[in-house]
Amino acid sequence: MLKEKNTLFTIGQFAALHEINKKTLMWYDEIGLLKPAYIKENGYRYYSYQQSTVLETILMLRELNVSLDEIKHFMKSRTIDTFDTLLQEKIAELNQTISHLKSIQKILVNQQQDMDMLRSLDLAEISLIEKQSGYLVAVDMAENLPFEQEIERVISETKKYQLRRLHDASYGSMLPVENLYQEKFSEYAALYIEMPFPVSKKGLHLQPAGTYLQAFHKGSWDKLPGKYKEILAFANQQGLSLYGYAYETGINEIVIDNIDDYITKIEIPVKLE
Repeated sequence: MLKEKNTLFTIGQFAALHEINKKTLMWYDEIGLLKPAYIKENGYRYYSYQQSTVLETILMLRELNVSLDEIKHFMKSRTIDTFDTLLQEKIAELNQTISHLKSIQKILVNQQQDMDMLRSLDLAEISLIEKQSGYLVAVDMAENLPFEQEIERVISETKKYQLRRLHDASYGSMLPVENLYQEKFSEYAALYIEMPFPVSKKGLHLQPAGTYLQAFHKGSWDKLPGKYKEILAFANQQGLSLYGYAYETGINEIVIDNIDDYITKIEIPVKLE
């Protein structure tokens, strides 16, 4: 701790103390954000110990992406209320950023798991797995609407839940199980995007936790009915009752160039007797 709080620092010393460039202090002086405490006749700038708190506040606000104009306005009218309001705004923005980064982290982890699974994947295998519940933005599919417009509707809907980009979450299609049993394999109910950390759960589709039948299909989507017939035969042989929706998700589109190599993961909830 400094013993003499009236000590003056040269611009170089003051910059080094706060680990910034001298040019930053010169710029702050030029725009009237932080004037030196004293300027000698030779033009040398000096800063006081008391100005350290002011500079650290400015640097903190800059780190929070507050503009220089906003900082200037705040510094001219600093009060408990104005600082509290500013902090509330920035805390809200940080929470959104943290949520966004957590979403990206979860997607990257899921994608890495998918890549590990692909290395040893048996496409012919149909198995039972346990899944946790999840929240989906589900957009009902309209008749005769081009697929591109369906995607645009999904993206528009996700913006309500503060999802920034489509790659921030897994996405796919939902096929009602009742349609499977009736062999209406092309009559999908909705497109969906998974919300890893939803800000609000209102209006979202809850994908239930529990046991799921899991299968994989390699190739274009028009050949999916053949896989669904295999799934239904397997469920019948095992005495399994399917319910809800078949959730389809592409898992390797990042690493392929040909649709014939596309792998769709299919997961369907199972009722256990």
